[in-house]
Amino acid sequence: MSTIEKALQRQKAEQAKQAEATQAQQTTAVESAQTGVDSQGIASSAPRETSVQADDSKDIIVLELDKEAFVSGSSTRTKINEEFRTIKRKVLNNAFGPLAKTLNNPNIIMVTSSNPNEGKTYNAINLALSIALEQDKTVLLVDADVLRPNVMRTLNQKMPNGLMEYLLGEVSDVSEVIYHTNIDTLRIIPAGKTHHLSTELLASEKMLETVQEFATRYPDRVVIFDTPPMLGVNETAILANLAGQAIIVVEEGRTKLTDIQTAIEALNPDMAKGFIVNKAQRSKRDDYGYGYYYSTGSKEKDA
Repeated sequence: MSTIEKALQRQKAEQAKQAEATQAQQTTAVESAQTGVDSQGIASSAPRETSVQADDSKDIIVLELDKEAFVSGSSTRTKINEEFRTIKRKVLNNAFGPLAKTLNNPNIIMVTSSNPNEGKTYNAINLALSIALEQDKTVLLVDADVLRPNVMRTLNQKMPNGLMEYLLGEVSDVSEVIYHTNIDTLRIIPAGKTHHLSTELLASEKMLETVQEFATRYPDRVVIFDTPPMLGVNETAILANLAGQAIIVVEEGRTKLTDIQTAIEALNPDMAKGFIVNKAQRSKRDDYGYGYYYSTGSKEKDA
């Protein structure tokens, strides 16, 4: 074999090796694109899949509450369970009994107070937990105190998207901010982020339509709004026009009578009104509990 022939043979062999190397690189690139692995060996497609799953499903809120401080489904008869059984019975009678025909949205209940720190959120949560124990009722608890949201904090939960994100259009459907809990009959809508236009958002047509859907879509549903305090807050007066019942939480020995009267005057005169006396002293042994008193509108006397 001549020297020229040998050189040509070596050249062909080198070209064949280069072609194999090029084909191997192309095959690797195709496999990387299919498996989502980039040139550094990181699975780039995995985060995208996780993101889609997070959008399609929400975590269930697992409530792990002190049975002495919160209503529970325990077989043991506790004082707080018994007290809220009394409270909820009157609320349910207003929502589904004969009086319901005279009220606008009787199953929409706002829980408020005259001033901050009088126990409204704690009572709203316990009322929701108590009604959730009913055999034929479901409960939606809405944190509408968009100025100082406290429902999720009281339940020791993170603060996810909520009512404000929905009203702002940052989520497309209200179902995206309705969170299931480990109690099958209880759902929660958090307040979401604070916003400087919260008054206008709560007064919007979108909010009105949402409340109407809550009131009529499920005949067995009770919706409880934890609202801001009544005095000096515009948002609460707006929500008062959407609810059929109002529960005003007052703290015995602290809430002023003039503040209670002012709060009542700011409510819709045609709605049913209830009063929970928080930390009411029951005996000389300093045994504290709750009292509940209610009226059924401007034409009815307190019971």
